[in-house]
Amino acid sequence: MNEFLRSLTPTQQVAMLFFIVFGILFVVSSATFLLSLRERRNPVHDEIWQRELQHFRSLLSTSWLMAIIFWIGWALGATVATVLFALISFFALREFITLSPTRRGDHRSLILAFFVVLPIQFWLVATAHFDLFTVFIPVYVFLAIPVVSALADDPSHFLERNAKLQWGIMVCVYGLSHVPALLLLSFPRYEGKSAFLVFYLVVVVQTCMLVQHLVSRRKSMPATGAPSNEIPKGLLGPLRHRLFMQPPFAPNVSRSFNWTSWALGMVIASLFGALLSFITPFKYGQALAMSLIACAAGSMGHLVMKALKRDRGIPNWGQRGVGVTGANGLLDRVDALCFAAPVFFHAVRWYFNA
Repeated sequence: MNEFLRSLTPTQQVAMLFFIVFGILFVVSSATFLLSLRERRNPVHDEIWQRELQHFRSLLSTSWLMAIIFWIGWALGATVATVLFALISFFALREFITLSPTRRGDHRSLILAFFVVLPIQFWLVATAHFDLFTVFIPVYVFLAIPVVSALADDPSHFLERNAKLQWGIMVCVYGLSHVPALLLLSFPRYEGKSAFLVFYLVVVVQTCMLVQHLVSRRKSMPATGAPSNEIPKGLLGPLRHRLFMQPPFAPNVSRSFNWTSWALGMVIASLFGALLSFITPFKYGQALAMSLIACAAGSMGHLVMKALKRDRGIPNWGQRGVGVTGANGLLDRVDALCFAAPVFFHAVRWYFNA
């Protein structure tokens, strides 16, 4: 099998990767569809289980969407991939701004953000001006936004309004722009395979978030019918209770985040990332370290975005969402990636001096 993979060209290897990904998604989607049909005809589970099934179908649809976007971007070239991520960034920023209060004095700053800053940032990515694109927003844009806002002659809540817009640009534009930038990195003996880096980053970060979600749900839904605060019996009962029944660390921000779920997500996703080292320019230990960095940034970024939602008093970034842990908005689907991508990109570029 290894000899067969080595005999393929980089383009054929990436094509096989997408073939495997779409095959797995198809099998899982078919099984989920058949299960939902059976439950619709003869429901045998409670309401909580039905909600879990619906949530899993939502995650599955997100996986299909991201896989198709990555496939289109790879098939049509790095330039088209950059344009696709620019559109995702545009809609994510629109969600962020729409659900945050603005004033008439912010109109010029908003025009600058959507129609000047965003296109320039992704143009810098497409032309591989890495030294400039990494400082364009944190330096020049962050200085320009308050200047434009001051010229609008509206000092009311000046600091809060500008900080909100700067934060939205930083997350939705600066963070996401580092995903297509990975496609343009070049390493010795790794030419034409940068799509694997994007796949690696997304899979590792999503695995971390999925494990954290499943462990936190395990906390709220014990296997037995006993109340969640009752200590299970047996030799491992107290240990299971200590691990899975921890109270949330920051309940005012997230009722599901605790150190056990976070640690398990980090460990499992990092080990999984180490096992995927063969599709990256990293060795096993390097892949373990890179996946650990990406998972830490993504998981903490997801927590930060939850805090922002709590501050805005909204359940999620989508306008039709109904649950605190829902993911009906685009920004809910990419928030962890917005934080993980720049950290991962600069760690890789620094290590390989690319």
